[in-house]
Amino acid sequence: MAEPSAEPLVSLEGVSKSYGRGAAMQQVLDDLSLEIGEGEMVVVHGPSGCGKTTLLNLIGGLDRPDSGRVLACGTELTHASRPELTAYRARSVGFIFQFYNLLPTLTALENVEAGVRVAGVGREEARQRGEELLGRVGLGDLAGRFPAQLSGGQQQRVAIARALAKRPRLLLADEPTGNLDEETSAGVLELIRELNRETAVTFAIVSHNPAIARTGDRVVGLSHGRLADAPAAAP
Repeated sequence: MAEPSAEPLVSLEGVSKSYGRGAAMQQVLDDLSLEIGEGEMVVVHGPSGCGKTTLLNLIGGLDRPDSGRVLACGTELTHASRPELTAYRARSVGFIFQFYNLLPTLTALENVEAGVRVAGVGREEARQRGEELLGRVGLGDLAGRFPAQLSGGQQQRVAIARALAKRPRLLLADEPTGNLDEETSAGVLELIRELNRETAVTFAIVSHNPAIARTGDRVVGLSHGRLADAPAAAP
């Protein structure tokens, strides 16, 4: 892990978030404060419905808190305009989702290139980065295959390559192994840990799976929208 800087890369201060109105209102996050250092790999663990995805959405600039402050990569997200949030996501953040979110009509390489082009990178450089990252995740010889021709683990590796290719400072992963079998999950987690060490990109991973706890530098428990005791790392 890279040495953390004096200032955290991500800071949430007294953040609350709810959905719905009146009797149907649900408090998802409740006065939550959290800091993530640059180069750190943090796993946020908790059961389904505890607010993990909402937390990632706030850090990723996809949603806003009802109260409190969210700062990430030097950007104040709480009151940022839509163009500012779009620029922040394009420039600073990579996303990995449980169900890969690959475009079915594009090859593995084209999917990675598409993620880079969003960040304003030219076609030739996007191709070079795509080829480099697919090689790095062990899929250099499958660059021309479409998602339907790849296994679940291979598709997730393409998604990781896509997220890293634009060279973000922060990578957010929502249940990155939730759609994989145990053996494939272990391989994907090992790859994520390796890439964190090699690239110094900051990783924030949310999951309900206690086995993922051993992957992180730090595990943060989340329960009913508040920080809680983290689970023990799996042996």
